Amino acid sequence: MSDGDAGRPPWMRAALLVGVVYFVAGVTFAALAGRAESHRMVVTWRLAAWVISAAAFALHIGYEHVRGRSSARTTAWRAALAAALGAFGLAVAANVHALAASSRQHSLAHVLSLILWPVMTALPAFLVAWAAAAGLSLVRRGD
Repeated sequence: MSDGDAGRPPWMRAALLVGVVYFVAGVTFAALAGRAESHRMVVTWRLAAWVISAAAFALHIGYEHVRGRSSARTTAWRAALAAALGAFGLAVAANVHALAASSRQHSLAHVLSLILWPVMTALPAFLVAWAAAAGLSLVRRGD
């Protein structure tokens, strides 16, 4: 743990880490898909990004449930935060790419993506994480 992490609770470090995983997977596999020589490989690279993101999402929920002993609602909020952070990073990358490609391509839609992508990602992530964490809580009570 670095000096910069001293004041951060473990759940926040986990949310930041998972958000970075989403961002890196999104940027990396988008670049690979952009260089693919066939449609089949484009689909493969995109699917790989989804699989890695889904695994990170599931691991994050599991971490919050088992290690953090968080409630279903708290787990959902933290998973949604990580998803929103990843989406925000991707929106920033899209804005930087649009600016680098051509100043004429940068539009209001790119600016709005900085707000809309995190919200559009966090809402379903919250609902899915809440349902998953609630299901895990039922299983734990059944033991």
